[in-house]
Amino acid sequence: MNICLIGKNISNLLLAKNLVNRGINFDLLYSEVSDLSKISTRTVGISEDNINFINSNIVNIKKYIWSIKDIKIYTESDKDSQILSFKSENNSNFSIIKYYDFYKTIEKVLNKSKNFKTIFVSKKKINNYILNKKYNLIVNSDAKNSISKKYFYKKYFKDYNSKAYTTIINHKICFNKAAYQIFTKFGPLAFLPISKKKTSVVFSIINKKNDLKFSEVKNLIKYYNTKYNIKSFEKIEKFKLNFSCLKKYYFKNILCLGDSLHQIHPLAGQGLNMTIRDIRLLSKIIDSKICLGLPLDQNILEEFEKKIKHFNFSFAKGIDLIYEFFKLDDKLNNRISNLIVKPLSYNKHFKNYIIKIANRGLYL
Repeated sequence: MNICLIGKNISNLLLAKNLVNRGINFDLLYSEVSDLSKISTRTVGISEDNINFINSNIVNIKKYIWSIKDIKIYTESDKDSQILSFKSENNSNFSIIKYYDFYKTIEKVLNKSKNFKTIFVSKKKINNYILNKKYNLIVNSDAKNSISKKYFYKKYFKDYNSKAYTTIINHKICFNKAAYQIFTKFGPLAFLPISKKKTSVVFSIINKKNDLKFSEVKNLIKYYNTKYNIKSFEKIEKFKLNFSCLKKYYFKNILCLGDSLHQIHPLAGQGLNMTIRDIRLLSKIIDSKICLGLPLDQNILEEFEKKIKHFNFSFAKGIDLIYEFFKLDDKLNNRISNLIVKPLSYNKHFKNYIIKIANRGLYL
């Protein structure tokens, strides 16, 4: 089989390791070298179920993750008293890992394999390159290359008119096993612990006429912070926020994956988790084809789309609905959340169901 992965990012590195585990040879094409220094303060949340999958099938990341036992939700009008809490008595709800550590750990273990070749191809030439090579199966996870623009432009799209500002705060040592989400009048603000003395901050701020200065972002974080004795801020980075879900997952023998397939608001930390679940399903389908002695071809892509597309869209729209709910709630001085959300904090069945969905998604 002649297989190709396009894009050297976490999505394709995870898939690549799955292919290596199955003894499948492939080419890994990339159009730019990832400058990880630009995302030095970026972190990702991974559900407990996906952590177990990664530790068992990809690489053990236990020493890099920080487990979260409780998630506390606050609003603008009630910054000192939570309206909802998701506490795990036994296992962690999810874990936080720095993007840099995650990427480098997967890359290191993958580079020990001889099952694949890494090839640089410019973004403009990549379409002609794959046509000439006549690959049987192609997985594209680069949302900005010519393949995405030419074949995968039909999508459900929404501009949040927001930017996410990420940083890491250094603070006095504390237990630090609870994550905090505050739905402020500026947008959702998350405090995500990564150690006893470091916490990742993601502040999704609705755009005004001009982007906020980093000094202004720091002041807002200090204003909403009620837990940490902050000593210093690390580098602040920002990126644009969109909602995006492809209407068609594949074109002929090309499948999209990762950010080229779907992008969601970061307020629930589910973006990468969706991709990991996609990879798990895709791997199961590949296993079934190998077991039956069938070729790894377009039929895999058809089956993958059929099984997960509607689950992914429903899950993504669910996250979008949460964002819009709290956006409206803020305009009404949090009267809706006080009326509807606060009473749910006493409903154990509701909270267990939300924890289950956040952990395993809708399909698994």
